[in-house]
Formats: sequence, structure tokens, C-alpha cells
Amino acid sequence: MQQSITEVYVMIGYIAGILLITAAAVGIFYCIRRIFRGRRHGDIDEMEGHEFEYFCADLLEKQGFMEVEVTRGSGDFGVDILAEKDGVTYAVQCKRYQGPVGVDAVLRTYAGRDYYDCMVGAVMTNQYFTAPAVQAAKKLKILLWDRGYIDGMMEES
Repeated sequence: MQQSITEVYVMIGYIAGILLITAAAVGIFYCIRRIFRGRRHGDIDEMEGHEFEYFCADLLEKQGFMEVEVTRGSGDFGVDILAEKDGVTYAVQCKRYQGPVGVDAVLRTYAGRDYYDCMVGAVMTNQYFTAPAVQAAKKLKILLWDRGYIDGMMEES
């Protein structure tokens, strides 16, 4: 009888140890994940243009966009990403800048949206937009996804 009680205590010890190790592993996983997210977020300002395009494409896929395709580097007619969501086609231009994005990006996206026969055009940036860019985007019906919008997308995914 005594040997059975000892075996039960040993078994309880093993189970408690396994639970403790599992809890620690989960905690470490969430810490690493939080560090990685913060690091990746900070790194977007250091990315090169094409790297930023692929980052944006990944972010769009995490937001439920389908058929996300990064266009070729040159001759893309002002569009870096083609995507679809809920039956709506998007032409997206990505701008990784050091300062505000101007009206030229909006005009190129407007032309690219029509060239690729997309329903929606958007400019996606790690920065913000100038007042003329915002004004042109309203007039031409181009979406502006600035740093705040990207931050929100990153938090959701």
C-alpha cells in the first residue's frame, strides 16, 4: 500500500512539473512574439522599398486579402501590389519614406488603378500624407493608408 501512495506522489510530481514547464514555455512564446512584433514594427522605417512592398503584401494577406501579388519593380505603372478582398480588386502603391508622402503617389496610384482595371486604389506608407495628397486622394477616390492605419493593421494581425 505504501508503495502505491509513493507512486501516486511521484506521478503527481511529474504532472505538476509538466504543467509548470508548459506554462513557462507559453509565457516565453508570448514574450518572444511581443518582442518580434515590436521589432518588426520598428524595422519598417529601415526597410528598403522592395522589402517594404513584401511586408505590406504580407500584412494585407493577414487582413484577409486574397490573390495578393507584388508587381515587378520597374514598369509597374505606379502599383506595387494587386489584391482582392470580398470581390473588390485593389491596386496598392507602397511608399517607405522618411517624410510625408506627396500628391505624386496619389496620381500614380490613380493611373495604376485604371491600368490594372482595379476597383480601388490605395497608397500605403510608413509615414503620413501632405495636405495636397489628401485633397487629391479625396477628389480621385484613392484610399490613404498611413502609419496609423498600418499600426492598426499590425495590431489586428
